[in-house]
Amino acid sequence: MSKNRRRVVVTGMGAITPLGLDLVSYWDGLVSGRSGAAPITRFDASDYDTRFACEVKNFNPLDFIDRKMINRMDLFTQFGVSASDMAIKDAGWSLDAMDRTRIGVVYGSGIGGMSTYQKQQETLYETGGPHRISPFFVPMLISDICAGYISMRHGLKGPNYATTSACATSSNAIIDAVMLIERGLADAIVAGGAEAVVCPMGVGGFNAMKALSTRNDDPTHASRPFDLKRDGFVMGEGGATLILEDLEYAMSRGARIYAELSGFGMSADAYHITAPAPGGEGAVRSMKMAVEDAHLNPQDIHYINVHGTSTLPGDISETNAIKVAFGDSAYKVAISSTKSMTGHLLGAAGAVEAIASVLAIHYQTAPPTINYEFPDPACDLDYIPNVARPMKIDAALSNGFGFGGHNASLVFTRFEA
Repeated sequence: MSKNRRRVVVTGMGAITPLGLDLVSYWDGLVSGRSGAAPITRFDASDYDTRFACEVKNFNPLDFIDRKMINRMDLFTQFGVSASDMAIKDAGWSLDAMDRTRIGVVYGSGIGGMSTYQKQQETLYETGGPHRISPFFVPMLISDICAGYISMRHGLKGPNYATTSACATSSNAIIDAVMLIERGLADAIVAGGAEAVVCPMGVGGFNAMKALSTRNDDPTHASRPFDLKRDGFVMGEGGATLILEDLEYAMSRGARIYAELSGFGMSADAYHITAPAPGGEGAVRSMKMAVEDAHLNPQDIHYINVHGTSTLPGDISETNAIKVAFGDSAYKVAISSTKSMTGHLLGAAGAVEAIASVLAIHYQTAPPTINYEFPDPACDLDYIPNVARPMKIDAALSNGFGFGGHNASLVFTRFEA
């Protein structure tokens, strides 16, 4: 990291995931190798090719949000607002004593309020025409509204906007937050993402693309990144938030620091709307840029939380990209896909996996890739099969790649003053 730019650290985190409703239960689910997949409960999926997902379970928005506001929020916003409340509390912020014009929010969603759109469309065509559409339809739908609610809820008047780059969405939100802090445009940023598209249009749409696993008779073993018998990803949902602060700002208030965000990389495949570029060329550049930005060498990275979606071409492409980006170190670095447990949280994936990477450093333990039973000869790296691994982790890389050819990589390191 350049000596003339501000250092950025992680001081708080919050997560609403298919494995649990807080950091403790999320991490416990990861290290115990627990799958969040189960039959879909949000709608009758009996006619769908895929009838299971990694839904968030036992979430009660009233634990965070009053009833009047709940009725004005899509589920993705409820997830994001709740995760952000947790993260702000975890960071120990005393907002009344802080300059809130210097605190911003960058919070993304890959799709936004899809279930709200579907429900209001049903209202339009089935129960009374355009005059029955809710006046809150548009504010509930738009993907930036979660960032808006977070800022209004806590009076945060710094930079405020959303990112949308498919499955790289919340990785890009984190990167934007870092750049804002480095440039001195904010002292702290609430960053992350939320997604909630386990609904008829969401599942039906991804089924139409042949992107989802159809292992309906065995949902908990359906997400199996790098396994020879993988047949597609498992849809997940939830929200995840990181509190990022300028190091001097954090230290001035005596903050607890989880890790430093030391580098990032971004690139475009410029190749295909859904398929990765040949050889993972775009991912290679993203990872190389992140490691170089952190002023590290490939051998300095101890753990990679890969994008690892459990799709046939995607896992091979990422494996090949790691081999090119890391050279001889590719076979020495520990790798896992936590999507094997959480499913794919789409626009929230980058943030929920960034948290997993930070906690891996914090607890010096790498989560596993579960359901790894039949090695794929084309995927021949160390994927930490099935059981978490206590190990030295001073630096972790987190990858997020999205439809449209969006690539984003983050490097977190153990904090040293």
